[in-house]
Amino acid sequence: MNIRPFSNRSRGCVYLVGAGPGDPELLTLKAVRLLEQADVIVYDNLVSSGVLDFASPGAQRIFAGKRRNEHTMRQEQINGLLVQLAREGKLVVRLKGGDPFVFGRGGEEMQELAAHGVDFEVIPGVTAACGVASYAGIPLTHRDHAQGCLFVTGHLKDGSADLDWEALVRPHQTVVIYMGLNALPDICRQLMAHGAPATRPIAAVQHGTLSTQQVLTGTLSDLPAKVAGSGFTSPSLLIVGDVVRLHGTLHWFDPQTGAASQLSPAHHEVEQPLPPLNASAAN
Repeated sequence: MNIRPFSNRSRGCVYLVGAGPGDPELLTLKAVRLLEQADVIVYDNLVSSGVLDFASPGAQRIFAGKRRNEHTMRQEQINGLLVQLAREGKLVVRLKGGDPFVFGRGGEEMQELAAHGVDFEVIPGVTAACGVASYAGIPLTHRDHAQGCLFVTGHLKDGSADLDWEALVRPHQTVVIYMGLNALPDICRQLMAHGAPATRPIAAVQHGTLSTQQVLTGTLSDLPAKVAGSGFTSPSLLIVGDVVRLHGTLHWFDPQTGAASQLSPAHHEVEQPLPPLNASAAN
């Protein structure tokens, strides 16, 4: 494995590591090996305990999580901490839920490291949109339903949810909204106000890929009321588009057992033999 040797401790390095959506088995091999070798792990609120179990017992763990209106450390403090630890010659893992470059502020932290001459590398992770949608049985693209997919955040830097609504209401696409649960009523209202039909399917997925995963489906007109009565909390992901209709057929993950659910007989397709390969097509 290509991890920089650390025989010379005068120069540290920061690895921005994607922790994936929650299930520790979705970690990359490189992420696991870095966790096993790290001197210090600076981790976010969305990193599951199962992921941290891969860390060396001797590694220092620093929680730098952010919740809505509750920041353990400001972003500027996190940036300064990473620079300081690297200058001490440490192998630092900056562990972020999902992927560092998808609403994870990885780009901001890398800019700060580069400005101070700190070595860094990025280890991608399974972003929440892909992992959570897969475990919910909602394909983000489908030839019959969605030829494109948009990832947006429902919570901007200034605290607003002022999005490009006209782009989000276009048909034949899937929209995945990160950090949108608290703004769900406004999001649904804005989508309908900008032309999306009230019957457009939408799903809310709480604690995706974990044993506490829950999925609620509905439409733009009725999902806010369903969520309000469900006790849903963050972290949750919103998925908007016709692909949400497939959840009833394609949900495979049983949160209680962590295993695949048994689909009903009506959901199984009869296996057909493959047609013989045309000789000319094979050449």
